[in-house]
Amino acid sequence: MAEEKNKIGFALKKITTEQFAIIESAYKEGDLVDLKAGLRFGINFENNIITVFFSTSLIQEKSPFLIIEVGCHFNITTEAWSSFYNESKTEVIVPRGFIGHLVMLTIGTARGVLHSKTENTPFNSFLLPTLNVNELVKKDVVFKVENTKKKG
Repeated sequence: MAEEKNKIGFALKKITTEQFAIIESAYKEGDLVDLKAGLRFGINFENNIITVFFSTSLIQEKSPFLIIEVGCHFNITTEAWSSFYNESKTEVIVPRGFIGHLVMLTIGTARGVLHSKTENTPFNSFLLPTLNVNELVKKDVVFKVENTKKKG
């Protein structure tokens, strides 16, 4: 793979906090804490935007006591977008390595949002661990695009 192919232009356009909750009654100090994490992806075809949603829950005894979901909305350059878009299949195929990079940025952002929202509370001691993006993103992400003809 040529070096130039790895350079995909993008910019972080917006950060959204989709969910945030602390359920104090579900937390018991000293008990074992489990972490559950999830990923979702979104696309805005008209504006060349890919959104990565990262959610995580801190859980004790099967009950979450801290829930957060953050979305990072990335604007992709026209050139890169064109390379992702397969017109004949009406699909946008985002390479695994690139989407993995966006996921890593989103997890880091979620870590910061979590810190900010729990600052000066007992829950500030809970930090998101480093996560292996290769375990989270195992293949290219494919978006089916319907009726991409611009109405005019």
